[in-house]
Amino acid sequence: MTKTIKARYGILAVSLLLILGFGFLPAPAGMTQSAMRVIGIFLGTLLLWLTVSIDWPSLLCMAALAAVPELGVNAVLSASFGNSTFAFLMFTFLCTYALSQTPFVRRCAVWFVSSRMAQKGPWQLTWLFFLSVIFLGLFISPTVLFVIYLPIIEEIYAVLGIQKGDKAASMLMMGLVFCCGISSGMTPIAHVFPLMAMEFYHTATGLAIDYAGYMAFAVPVGILSVLAMMLLFRFVLRPDLTSLDTSRAGELRAGLEKMQSRELYTLGIFLFVVALWVVPSMIEPWAPEVYAYINSFGTAYPPLLGAVALSLIAPEGKPLLPFGEAMSKGVPWGSLIMCAGTLAVGSAMTNGSIGLTGWISERIAPVASSLAPLAVVALFCFWAAVQTNLSSNMVTVSVVTAIAVPVCLGTGGSVNAAAVCSLIGLLASYAFATPPAMPCVAIAGSSGWTTAGALVRYGFLLMLASVLICVFLGYPAACMVL
Repeated sequence: MTKTIKARYGILAVSLLLILGFGFLPAPAGMTQSAMRVIGIFLGTLLLWLTVSIDWPSLLCMAALAAVPELGVNAVLSASFGNSTFAFLMFTFLCTYALSQTPFVRRCAVWFVSSRMAQKGPWQLTWLFFLSVIFLGLFISPTVLFVIYLPIIEEIYAVLGIQKGDKAASMLMMGLVFCCGISSGMTPIAHVFPLMAMEFYHTATGLAIDYAGYMAFAVPVGILSVLAMMLLFRFVLRPDLTSLDTSRAGELRAGLEKMQSRELYTLGIFLFVVALWVVPSMIEPWAPEVYAYINSFGTAYPPLLGAVALSLIAPEGKPLLPFGEAMSKGVPWGSLIMCAGTLAVGSAMTNGSIGLTGWISERIAPVASSLAPLAVVALFCFWAAVQTNLSSNMVTVSVVTAIAVPVCLGTGGSVNAAAVCSLIGLLASYAFATPPAMPCVAIAGSSGWTTAGALVRYGFLLMLASVLICVFLGYPAACMVL
């Protein structure tokens, strides 16, 4: 038996011991035995998430939670697979898959980097390339976006004569990875981590964070983070761009065809879905009845309508959304199953009958009240940013929000819990420094265009800059809109 297999069995044994045996330990004063069981299930599952896998341990987690007397099977399934967040993500992934199968994403990227502004100089082209990633990343998941952009950036390297080993090559590849992460924190559209944080807050308080409110502070924070990234590249990395012939960027348009009916229909349906998410909050002051009517359907209904419309419309006999293909290739089931597991854990930890959050709040609130409110915000922001760059994003959201919500609520309003949860969801998306953070980091680090060491150095520098932006600018802005 190899050391790897022995280590795996050891981890499984410890995890099962925590999941099955932690609840039999004597509970601290004021804590119920069911709360002890939930803690054990959470710790055991967390160990499996970090070291073994994210999918089947989530099923184990739900099975264990179903045995807690205050919960039961129906409550756990309702909080996980029956949660509207699970449906929202699945339907949204279907819609974004249909869009990714059209030339629209490539068309947008090429338009940015081959524009007249881009041809004025290498730094202008660099700016516009990164802005194209940010723009498309507002509504496409980071991993999908990175995979779509890989052939585009390879073509840019070829056209501009950029070689492996050049700092310019490293800058563009690192910037692609960084911008995929930053853009995924700017909106909850097709992005799991902000949405999970928002759902945890809703589960704990019964109050909702609307899309428009989240984006009102998250988009500016993202733009400032991109600016920080460019400053790092310009004054720390300092690549030599004098040899780049940006006038040749126009050659990238050569292979683009005119928009066909399939692309137009798909884009129109997707924009309609986005409008149903965003517009109601914007028109609430002027048309409250319309806002209330559209908002009553919830966030999962617009992408459901979109998936149905994309399946119904079939130019030339081929549906815009090939459903079976999209379900197998376009939906990241491992991430979705983990999302279901974390939703179940979040529901159990905030269950009033179990009383875990109340117990935590009573113990931690006095400590938190002794800290300045901004120090509490900085603590959770830094924690989320570091953990997401060393482990799973979903685990980060689950762990940090589970502690942050009762702590913030226990401060008596001096710390805005909605703002802190939103910042945790945003920073959990900023996973771009180490290979365990996101698949695209590992791919970029082994591509030859940049190195894992460069991603670590500049990724953590950008992470620190982003934390400062969130604490001193993002949090005050979030408090104004949430």
